[in-house]
Amino acid sequence: MGTPAFAVPALQQIAASDHQLVAVVTGPDKRAGRGRKPKPPPVKSAAAELGYPILQPPDLRDALFHTHLRDLAPDLFVVVAFRILSDAVLAIPPRGAINLHPSLLPAYRGAAPIRHALLNGDELTGITIIALTRQIDAGDMLLQRSAPILPDDDYGTLSARLAQEGAALMVETLDGLANGSITPRPQDPSAPSRPAPKIVPADQQIDWRRPAAEIVNRIRAFSPTPGAVTTLAGKGLKLFAAAAADGQGDPGAVLATGNYLEVAAGAGSVKIAELQIEGRRRLQAAVYFRGAPLALGDYLGQS
Repeated sequence: MGTPAFAVPALQQIAASDHQLVAVVTGPDKRAGRGRKPKPPPVKSAAAELGYPILQPPDLRDALFHTHLRDLAPDLFVVVAFRILSDAVLAIPPRGAINLHPSLLPAYRGAAPIRHALLNGDELTGITIIALTRQIDAGDMLLQRSAPILPDDDYGTLSARLAQEGAALMVETLDGLANGSITPRPQDPSAPSRPAPKIVPADQQIDWRRPAAEIVNRIRAFSPTPGAVTTLAGKGLKLFAAAAADGQGDPGAVLATGNYLEVAAGAGSVKIAELQIEGRRRLQAAVYFRGAPLALGDYLGQS
């Protein structure tokens, strides 16, 4: 059970393992693009290529969907980046359901653990495979493995790497459950736990009064999509591929242009290599400045 690209490696690696995958459950197709044509979720496309039966219930409470699941007679559900399952669904497989969560639980329980780890400037994260319960991300741990957050990681690179490492750990978990070598263990209630709630648009906004390193972390957390946001002359401006520097000036002031855009922060400055003005495509800074020059002393973040 999964929907986005993050879940595809787990599907692929389970399909290549010795375990029998009987069906794939994913989200409905969504209309996208200028023509608003239905677009299948990444997991559906991958499952179709592999030749598995696909279920796309619009409502997980649907009785017919429950009947289809029971008819498949699964021993276990594997859940990766999917919706919350009801008690009725969780009760169908005799061995329950297991979930891949991209953090070192109990840290970063919630919908956006990867983005929050980047926002907080963490240098270490990981994967935890847990038994699913009605309490979100609180089930017993089956396997857990740490992974570094590299200095040049953004959401795209880190999530892709964790998806691959998590897929391998999921297959290892299935092997261990099958041969009885895994003993579930409760999450440590005394361990520090930062929340990882769903991202809202305000999280993308850059406050140039903050230190440069903190702003760079925000840009990393929202790159390559949807982008960290500021304003330029009243228009939205998304920033990507940034690094902290030692420039000084009023927060938001443009300090340099050329191969990159340098902007003063509350402490230090931020060098930005890629940007996207509202209504235009994403460009390298050097290309952007050919058609839309900025002057030293211009400000970002002011309406």
